[in-house]
Amino acid sequence: MSDIPLAASINGGVSARAGRPLWQLTIYLFSRSWQALLVLWAAFTLSFLILYALPSDPVSIMLNQGGEQSTVDPKQVAALRAEYHLDEPLIVQYGIALWRAVHLDFGRSIQSGEPVAQSLRQALPATAALSFLALGIALLAGISLALIASLTRWSLLRDLLLGLPALSVSLPTFWVGLLLLQGFSFSLHWFPAMGNRGFVSLVLPALTLAIPTAAVIAQVLARSLSAVRQQPFAEALIAKGVSPRRLLLVHLLHNAAIPVLSLSGVIVGNLLAGSVVTETVFSREGVGRLAQGAVSAQDIPVVQGIVVLAAAIFITVNLLVDLIYPLLDPRMAAVGKRAGR
Repeated sequence: MSDIPLAASINGGVSARAGRPLWQLTIYLFSRSWQALLVLWAAFTLSFLILYALPSDPVSIMLNQGGEQSTVDPKQVAALRAEYHLDEPLIVQYGIALWRAVHLDFGRSIQSGEPVAQSLRQALPATAALSFLALGIALLAGISLALIASLTRWSLLRDLLLGLPALSVSLPTFWVGLLLLQGFSFSLHWFPAMGNRGFVSLVLPALTLAIPTAAVIAQVLARSLSAVRQQPFAEALIAKGVSPRRLLLVHLLHNAAIPVLSLSGVIVGNLLAGSVVTETVFSREGVGRLAQGAVSAQDIPVVQGIVVLAAAIFITVNLLVDLIYPLLDPRMAAVGKRAGR
């Protein structure tokens, strides 16, 4: 699998940076910060242009929720368009929106009139709880599946276990959610079908998000364990009589987990994207449900606030991963010694 060589090359690059002088690491962090700002600007700009290119008018959508165009007062439409600067040229709208975004002000929602920052603060805790629980389940299930597949001596069982991740990734998120609803809510009545009703209402949405995430973790970790097992140090430990379980848990897992760490940004991105579908299927309030409603109503301020928030989370996770790499890479010490000579 190409993920492992790629992760190894990334690890090597980070290890090399770990052996450099402090001023070089400072320059590296400074450049990464500028890259992060560039990504945020690109995400904001693309979302603005895409929303502007849509043929519908957000003010008309808001005022015509009943579907009767004739009941809308043209003066009211003009006043609202002026209030949200929608009557200005594109470049002026973009400049106003970008200036506000720099000051963490995304304006007010066209639908509700509430400040976008307030809407995000209200929706973020529910989505964060869902994402953290889904990530915990995915890590537990993915790591367990990879370890069991690596420890079993039965080739048929190993092939079956390693085939589960590919099957899980191919399942659509909404279909998994509907199956869980049918089985555990409508048939067994174990969990509520919708809403934010405490921990029990989190279980099925978290499982819906966790299944494809666990599949990715299991697939990458299992292949990484197989690759690390073929390294000379592993063969030496086997020759010394180290048991397979101790070899796997004590000596191999630490090194094999590094490629999984490199996928943290992708995993977080999948959780954020999956929350839109999951919160819609389970009728949960959160950032995903907020995004779905904002896109449907072409609520430009809310959509841009969500896009920038998601991009900021993605960038922060990747930056933290890049900083953690030198602490986990076993080659760091050797590289540092060679650099100090």
